[in-house]
Amino acid sequence: MYEIAVVSFQDSNGDGQGDLVGLLQRIDYLTWLGVGAVWLTPIYKSPNHDFGYDIADFCSVDPRFGNLEDFDKLLRALHDSGIRIILDLVPNHSSDQHAWFDESRGSRNNPKSDWYLWAEAGANGGPPNNWLSRFGGSAWEWCEERRQFYYHSFLPSQPDLNWRNPEVREAIASVMRFWLERGVDGFRVDASAVLIKDDLLRDNPPDPEADDKTPPPQACTPVFTDDRPEAMRCIEYIREVLDQYDGKLLCGEVQGKTDRIGHFYGNSRPRLHLPLNFALLDTEWNAIALQAAIDAYFNALPQEAWPDFVIGGHDKHRVASKVGQAQARVLAMLLMTIRGTPFLFAGDEIGSEQVPIPSDRVQDPFEKLLKGFDLGRDPERAPLRWDDTDGGGFTDGAPRLPLSRDRARNIKAQQGDGKSLLNLYRELIALRRLEPCLLQGEYLPRRAQNDVFSFGRRTNETEILVGLNMSGEPRLWEWEGCGVRLLSSGLDSGPEKVTGPTHLKPNEGVIVKVNR
Repeated sequence: MYEIAVVSFQDSNGDGQGDLVGLLQRIDYLTWLGVGAVWLTPIYKSPNHDFGYDIADFCSVDPRFGNLEDFDKLLRALHDSGIRIILDLVPNHSSDQHAWFDESRGSRNNPKSDWYLWAEAGANGGPPNNWLSRFGGSAWEWCEERRQFYYHSFLPSQPDLNWRNPEVREAIASVMRFWLERGVDGFRVDASAVLIKDDLLRDNPPDPEADDKTPPPQACTPVFTDDRPEAMRCIEYIREVLDQYDGKLLCGEVQGKTDRIGHFYGNSRPRLHLPLNFALLDTEWNAIALQAAIDAYFNALPQEAWPDFVIGGHDKHRVASKVGQAQARVLAMLLMTIRGTPFLFAGDEIGSEQVPIPSDRVQDPFEKLLKGFDLGRDPERAPLRWDDTDGGGFTDGAPRLPLSRDRARNIKAQQGDGKSLLNLYRELIALRRLEPCLLQGEYLPRRAQNDVFSFGRRTNETEILVGLNMSGEPRLWEWEGCGVRLLSSGLDSGPEKVTGPTHLKPNEGVIVKVNR
């Protein structure tokens, strides 16, 4: 799965913003890489206060990206290339410029009066309770027209929909059907854990671990606003709508710790196919910590649940900036060999890093409203660099955000370098398709030792071992037996016979098919 922020992928008309026609022009690259599916960040009509997640019309394309005809052409071209497409579904809120909200705030007795979360002022005339917005300050905004407050989990211009109202649920179902009947292959559900809030409006308790380094929105523990039991019923409803169409996927952004992730798969009633798992991004990057994080994740999965691993996203710092370029190759080998669906964010395959953004170019409301907490997301949303020109092959105009200063780190250069990270990803994707064991085999944990993280994959017919040196020094990988080395992270030689133990070079990963 390859996430694309359309606005940062490819500009076709010189306005400095990526668009659908630009993406259409790059399908050959996706096919060359071996991408199986793309996930597009919101392309809907929006005032764009929050990267398009403030939606003014769920069933139209924003003019800056093109139109529905452009989308249909893109969808057909992707399908003709064997690539599936999923869209961001944003059921929690709309823009305050949506017609639904315009009607809802008009009066207390209109047909959509309770399509959003409205409440009377508190005893002191202020907000009804202490709930906080993700972007800072109270999550309640006063509306003079209704003489009431409305709730917004995010920006004041993103009012939360009332999922207790069956008309709202049906309206979102209609949105899903609109896109499913156009041919999309599923959705990634945004903010799926916050769809329902406490109907008693109880105050959230202070977080006892909060200190002066804690961002203000995290000063309270969101007991009554996040991951409420009723929210699971909402996800089940969304899944029921999706299941009316064959072969569709539902993945989603979830909240909380690893031990809660199994909750989002569902038991007697299915929920998400793939609750997104950020364990590889969130854990410390060393063999011992990784061993624990992956084990905890697999132990949290319900029986028969399918795992996934995400290494990047539009609101996650670039992983190459965290682990470094040498270990980015080790990470690629881990991501593409461990059991589960791998998720990349466009640019991860060339080791894109955080791009410094001058203060006068900042677009992200997180950075504007919560300065000093390293919450800004523009650095990972910078346009993709296709070549080493001023516009990076992204645009003929002025790019919406600065491009990477590392001009040499671009797709064209790495395509021409047989040992590049990009070609490593391509080889790993091809190997996954060649070796069914890497797709379907069970996961066999091994003990992490001497800075080497190791595991196995096994089917009835095949066993494959993976050894990853997570240090910058040579290490001995302890395993017994003999086999064929299928691939090394350095792409320095072809398949050859090997016996264990194996000496790993600094920052090297090796995949071995064991003789049985």
